[in-house]
Amino acid sequence: MKKIFTLVLVMILGAVSIAGCGNTNDDSNAANADTDNAVTYQIGVLQYASHSALDASNKGFCDALEASGLNINIEQQNAQSDQSACQTIATKFVSDKKDLVLAIATPAAQSVAGATTDIPVIATAITDFVEAGLADSIEAPGGNVTGTSDLTPVAEQIDLLHKLLPDAARIGILYCSAEVNSRIQADMAVEACEALGLKATVYTVASSNEIQTVVESMVGKEDAIYTPTDNIIAAGMSTVGMVAMDNNLPVICGEYDMALRGGVATYSIDYYQLGYMAGEMAVSILKGETTPGETAIGYMDADRCELYINEENAAALNIDVSVLD
Repeated sequence: MKKIFTLVLVMILGAVSIAGCGNTNDDSNAANADTDNAVTYQIGVLQYASHSALDASNKGFCDALEASGLNINIEQQNAQSDQSACQTIATKFVSDKKDLVLAIATPAAQSVAGATTDIPVIATAITDFVEAGLADSIEAPGGNVTGTSDLTPVAEQIDLLHKLLPDAARIGILYCSAEVNSRIQADMAVEACEALGLKATVYTVASSNEIQTVVESMVGKEDAIYTPTDNIIAAGMSTVGMVAMDNNLPVICGEYDMALRGGVATYSIDYYQLGYMAGEMAVSILKGETTPGETAIGYMDADRCELYINEENAAALNIDVSVLD
C-alpha cells in the first residue's frame, strides 16, 4: 500500500488555494527574464465547478506560468457548474481578446472551443478530448485546443473495489448524464465489473439536485457504489457519502478528494501535476515554440497514481484494508 490518508487531509487539501493566481510578475522572475517579458500576456481561466481536484489543477497551471518567468495577467472565472455561465464567460474572454484561455473540465472546454477557433485553448481535467469533440486525435489535436487528460485507471479502481469488498456482487455506477467523459468512464467501469463477474447497474443524475434521490434508490439493490471523476458528483460528494454511509454502502471513487469527502478508497492521479503539465504547454505556445494543433494531449503515467483510503469510513463499514498490504 503506497499511502493511507484520513479525512484530516481535507483540511490540507482545502488549504490549496488559487488566490495567488493573478499577476505573476515578481522580481525573481524579472531577474531571469528574456525578450518575451517585454509582453504581458492576458490569460483567461474558466473553471467549470468548485471542488478540490479542479482547484488543484488551477493552482498547478498558475504555478507553471509563474515559474516560466513570463509576464502574465490571469483573470479567474468559475461557472459554478452552470453551463450557461460557461458560455457567457467564454464569450467574454473571446471579446477581451485573451492571448490564451485555460478551460478546466469538459463543459468549460467545450464552451470556449465553441466560442473561438483562433485563441489558443489549453484544457485540463478532461478524460477524452476526441470523444468530447475537442481534438481530431490524441497525437495531433489539429485545432486550437490541446491540454492534459485526467483519464484514471478505471479497471484498477474496480479491482480495488473487488479486493476490499469481496462479497459485493452488485455494483451501482453513478455519474452525471450531462458529462460525456463521465459516460466513457462509466462504460469502462461496467466492462471491468463484467470481467470480474460482477453485476453493474448504471445510475445517472442530470443535476446535483438529483444526487440524494438517486443514491437512495440504490439502497437494498446494490452492494457498493462506484463513481468516476465526475464534476457534478464530486461537488456533491458529501451528499453521496451521507446517504451511502447511513445505509452501509461503500463508495469507491475516481479521485482522492471524492474518497476523502464520502468515499472509501481510490487510485487517483495528482490533479496539481496535471494542471502544471497544462501550464507548461501554455508557456510553449505563448513563446511561439508550438501550437495547440501540433501539441499532443498529455497523460499522467499510470504508475504515478496513488492509493488513497478514507480510514474512518472504512472502519465504520468494517472494511479490512489490510488485504491491500
